[in-house]
Amino acid sequence: MFTIEHDFDATVITLIDEAEPRTRPLNEDVVILTFDDRVVIEQMSPDGSEVARITLTMQQLTELRLALNLPEGNYRIETRDG
Repeated sequence: MFTIEHDFDATVITLIDEAEPRTRPLNEDVVILTFDDRVVIEQMSPDGSEVARITLTMQQLTELRLALNLPEGNYRIETRDG
C-alpha cells in the first residue's frame, strides 16, 4: 500500500509495508520526498531511534531507474547535445 500527498514544495510518497499475518516481521514505512532538484528517501530504524536518510540528485534517480532494468555490468549515460 502507498499514499501520495502534494505539499507546497514537495510530493510525499509513503510506502507502507504489508504482509499476511505471521508470515514475516513488518518493515518500517519508507517515505519518499520529491523536490524539483532531488529525491529524499527516509526510513525509521527498526528500534525507532533514528531516521536513515538518502538524498539522490535527479541524475542519480535516472541512473537508478535505468539500472533496475539492465543486466550486470558498468554503464555511463551519454547525453546528446542539440
